[in-house]
Amino acid sequence: MQAPSSEDLRSHSSRSSPARLNHTSSLSSHRQSFTESLRGHPPSPRATRQPSFSQAQLQELLNNPPTAGTADPTFSGRDWQTIGVSELCDPADLRWVEFDSGVEDATNLLINSGAHVLLVRHHKDERAAHATYDYRDLTQYLLFATGQLHPDEEHFPIFTSLAKKAQAGHPIPLRDAKSLGNKEPFVTLPATANLTHAIEAFGGGVHRIVIVEEGTDNVVGILSQLRLVKFLWENGRNFPIIDSLYSSSIRELGIGSQQTISVNGDKALKEALKLMNNEGLTSLPVVDNQFNVIGNISNVDVKLLTKSSSAPLLDNTCIHFISVVLSTRGMNDGKDSFPVFHINPHSTLAHTVAKLVATRAHRMWVTESPSPSLASTSMPQLSQPSVSHPPSHLSSLPQSNPPFLPLSNSPCISASAMPGANMGGRLAGVVSLTDILNLFARASGLHPTDPDERRRQRRRSSSSSMMRGSLDSARSSSLDISTASIKR
Repeated sequence: MQAPSSEDLRSHSSRSSPARLNHTSSLSSHRQSFTESLRGHPPSPRATRQPSFSQAQLQELLNNPPTAGTADPTFSGRDWQTIGVSELCDPADLRWVEFDSGVEDATNLLINSGAHVLLVRHHKDERAAHATYDYRDLTQYLLFATGQLHPDEEHFPIFTSLAKKAQAGHPIPLRDAKSLGNKEPFVTLPATANLTHAIEAFGGGVHRIVIVEEGTDNVVGILSQLRLVKFLWENGRNFPIIDSLYSSSIRELGIGSQQTISVNGDKALKEALKLMNNEGLTSLPVVDNQFNVIGNISNVDVKLLTKSSSAPLLDNTCIHFISVVLSTRGMNDGKDSFPVFHINPHSTLAHTVAKLVATRAHRMWVTESPSPSLASTSMPQLSQPSVSHPPSHLSSLPQSNPPFLPLSNSPCISASAMPGANMGGRLAGVVSLTDILNLFARASGLHPTDPDERRRQRRRSSSSSMMRGSLDSARSSSLDISTASIKR
């Protein structure tokens, strides 16, 4: 085969050059047309997009929020008054402790189990409860352990005996700790009773009911105010009488109280705890000097005080304790949060109940427009907190899980410097779970007792003696409300 000559190669090169030029020209033309097309691109649709919700629709969503849970089809088409109390209880929720258990062990179980109440029995094989242990009992014991309780003459010997045990380092049995007081009546209902009995009791101020087997004292469950409110909220569409109330404002419904008890954020925490104990309260609003709501302290928060190293918090301010609560919640949840425990007089019942269920609170503070505060722009005071040495028996308290910064380096924060200082508004009243369940009971033709009368009785009994009667008298105050006469 003959090799191509140089002339043949030059001839082939000259023939292929126009093709390469034409291809290059085509690419250049394509790039130019693509660039030109970008110059006239249409505007972003975001610039002309209409809001997903109008102001009216947004307000409607706030007034009538959707339920967080799904309605249970089991209760569809049923009259709520015929539903049995046992249908709302789960035996798996029960947590037991014995009278001879130490206060430390009982408190650890209360905190670590996530339960809000423990049932107290004589021995482990028993299924009958004779008392309860909750965060209100823990609050009172902490006040005793730190020397904040002052007994009357009648109970002084009991107080002295317990104090000597604690100072000697001996464990204090729950039996003895319960002798410090019993604010909550021990109320029971048979499992066959319906919700009418429960809602009348709750509407009269009872906070929880122990459910027992018919004809026995064996416990099968516990029903609380919050659980019943949550049930009626999530299944409200099945109960027209109750569902019709949700769209009305709390002012229109006339519920709640304008008589509120609060504490200034710059007061010592121990003063707030004593106030809650004396008044029989589960929570307390924290306000600034103009009575603007800037925070909330509840009995559950005292679990952060069960370390002996946290005793100085009692002498620090309420607002500093709120900052500890928020930072601890941030560490546990992985994010900062500022729970909103307030509403306004124009808030609907639906909005109010949704907040109560979401925050698991027992009360919502009613606020109006914030009052101006000259101190609203002040900076936190970086002074060292006052530190008192706790009595030796405080070291016997259980050790809480959440970690704390060294208290010697913790700043004393002014009430006006809190992040929520401008969120709440001026304190004007309070709406509780009791008020809501009392409304539901009356709207359904029932006759609950006046909750204000029970509150007055609780305050009278709290102020008459810092020390309650013995465990026997506590047991004698138990009541099976199914045997009481209930008006129809």
